[in-house]
Amino acid sequence: MGETQPRKRLAIFGSTGSIGTQALDVVRSHQELFEVEILTAQTNDELLVAQALEFNPNAVVIGDEKKYTKVKEALSGTSVKVFSGEAALEEVADFDSYDLMIAAIVGFAGLKPTLKAVSKGKVVALANKETLVVAGDIVMKMALDNRSPIIPVDSEHSAIFQCLVGEVRNPIEKVILTASGGPFLGKKPNFLVNVKRDHALQHPNWSMGAKITIDSATLMNKGLEMIEAKWLFNLRPDQIEVIIHPQSVIHSMVQFEDGSIKAQMGLPDMKLPIQYALGFPLRIKNDFPRFNFKKYPNLSFEEPDYKTFRNLGLAIEALQKGGNTACVLNAANEIAVWAFLRNRIGFLDITAVVEKTIEKIPYINKPTLQEYFDSDGEARNFAASLMKL
Repeated sequence: MGETQPRKRLAIFGSTGSIGTQALDVVRSHQELFEVEILTAQTNDELLVAQALEFNPNAVVIGDEKKYTKVKEALSGTSVKVFSGEAALEEVADFDSYDLMIAAIVGFAGLKPTLKAVSKGKVVALANKETLVVAGDIVMKMALDNRSPIIPVDSEHSAIFQCLVGEVRNPIEKVILTASGGPFLGKKPNFLVNVKRDHALQHPNWSMGAKITIDSATLMNKGLEMIEAKWLFNLRPDQIEVIIHPQSVIHSMVQFEDGSIKAQMGLPDMKLPIQYALGFPLRIKNDFPRFNFKKYPNLSFEEPDYKTFRNLGLAIEALQKGGNTACVLNAANEIAVWAFLRNRIGFLDITAVVEKTIEKIPYINKPTLQEYFDSDGEARNFAASLMKL
């Protein structure tokens, strides 16, 4: 081996969320491999300051401009540069001083800084699925043009990515995304109508942020992942399947043209796909708990209940229709989930809001980036008006 590799310089966008904090856990365990260049947070200034004091990045961004002074003062004794506001996210994404961006900002807000990193040909470890759901065609074309490698962090897409290593010349017949089914697997609408946020936030297998946990309970998450898979792996809608697998041990599968299926398996721990994306192409040794087959005598699989969990069907329609439909679906869903988390609407209302918004917002076949931004704004406003927010 001889000389040691220089450390990878990381820009963690969304460093105080579930993915961001787990990425910093990986860095903490492997300081010989990684250094932190940029950290960003939207509102959690206290954790951002604590992270900056520990990892000493070149720059931090606090999205909430009201908290700028507080962060600036807390870091005044350091050499850390402090920025604030939405525009600053793009500004620091434009820095040359990092090698890899972890795109972990929740929702549509992650799109602009991610596009900036891609336009610079940076490696992007993509944890923000909404970026590809909203504007997958534009993002992937830009990644190709600028030779920006996009490595998925979502456990399902990481699984597919890992199954495809070494298969460059072998076309995919189909991919099979596994879904745990969430906390309400097997339940019917008469039960779901009364579900409250605290119940919906209890995911059986994964520890995640609030938005994605609700999306998992409604199965919208799996629908968004189908759309994401189309763009990441250049697939037709009919090549993407979903199967319910309650144990979350098989993270996803790839079927090749000879009928052989490759699966990626392991314990449901987001640190694994995060570490894989950070270390790629090398796997990094760790002391995470290991999977034990004796503890899982049965792995089971079943069809999703499309009738009860209608979000999945809406996402499949958006996947097939293309254009700005997925962008509108995503925007309406973000607003509806926000409202549900504040007990403003019921669990089944989320689907109704998404459906009505898709019907209302005009369809655009080949949107420009600006038209995606406009569709997103229109869809949010209409969804909010439906709920009288």
